[in-house]
Amino acid sequence: MKVILTQDVKNLGKKGEMVTTTDGYARNFLFPRKLATEANAQAMTELKNREDSQNHKIKVEKEAATAAAEKLSGKTVKITAKAGQGGRLFGSVTAKEVAETIKKDFGITVDKRKITVSDIKTFGTYQAQAKFYQGITADFSVMVSES
Repeated sequence: MKVILTQDVKNLGKKGEMVTTTDGYARNFLFPRKLATEANAQAMTELKNREDSQNHKIKVEKEAATAAAEKLSGKTVKITAKAGQGGRLFGSVTAKEVAETIKKDFGITVDKRKITVSDIKTFGTYQAQAKFYQGITADFSVMVSES
């Protein structure tokens, strides 16, 4: 009997998958515990629609990430900071500050945890990378100057 799982079932499959099981297992275990539904025409249509919706969502997210990466790639993010003697900064420039500046200057929202930047403790230009989606990254420069 073909069933569509409504929950993850150990040794059988994950939620949303269509699997083949014995009739007794489906009727006596899966159906009473609401772990699966019978794979009839309506359930198959709902499964297909859910998969299409998920694929469309992933496609839209990838397109948005690609557009944001192209907009940021190769650009220079300018940050001003206060410094003490010898050009050393009070503290350091963090990924959070870089993310806030990117949002302000370019209108692109980037999670601070997705920005890879070296430890910035002096004035100068540094290379950084922002990850937007799996496999989609943008390389840019961070220029730190005195305020």
